Amino acid sequence: MDAELLPQCSAKGCRASAVWALHWNNPKLHTPEYRKIWLACDDHRESLGTFLELRGFLREVTAFGAIS
Repeated sequence: MDAELLPQCSAKGCRASAVWALHWNNPKLHTPEYRKIWLACDDHRESLGTFLELRGFLREVTAFGAIS
């Protein structure tokens, strides 16, 4: 598979492989059951999660392969 098509971390400028899935929604814009997903590498899982959590958007963090 082409390396550019592999799932990558959502952090700006990061090209590391995705390891985590951060499920989130903005309650002002989305229905309660709707989820958006940011992917994160091990290095950015905490910073991306903190960004979402401070805004009240983070709903769940799962291993990337566990996305259903």
